[in-house]
Amino acid sequence: MFKAVEEAPLLDEVRTRMGRVPNMTRVMAGAPAVLEGYLGLAGALKRGALPGATSERIALAVGAANGCGYCVAAHTFTGKRVARLTDAEIEAAQAGTSADAKEAAAVAFARELTETRGNADPAAALAAGWTEEQVLEIIALVALQTLTNYVNKVAETENDWPAP
Repeated sequence: MFKAVEEAPLLDEVRTRMGRVPNMTRVMAGAPAVLEGYLGLAGALKRGALPGATSERIALAVGAANGCGYCVAAHTFTGKRVARLTDAEIEAAQAGTSADAKEAAAVAFARELTETRGNADPAAALAAGWTEEQVLEIIALVALQTLTNYVNKVAETENDWPAP
């Protein structure tokens, strides 16, 4: 639906970070402020206190809750390749849980945040051992994933990731 931009200064940064330019970032390049904001928050969270596998689980939970096939495909791919998640872990994350109790608390909190539009209690995540800093990062990841989910759904971004 939305025009994908083929060349833009920030797309070079995406290419450097990822080795390729996904269609989602080509769509976001149509509004440079959106792409810049996405890249800034995504980059900051990658340097944050949450483990990468947890971030991938959260992305899968939020993408599934929002019905974003593009993001579920992207994070299934990166979850397997980068975070080394198994098929069972990916399936559990999409359902809002995990076989690991601490991970389950984080993913359930993220899913609840998504489904209740922010009206979620972090008590279970904190009790499971996540710090306040990490809970704040979970909230930020939900916001970031919601942005990407909405962009992809509204723009009808063509999926350029392997099918999950």
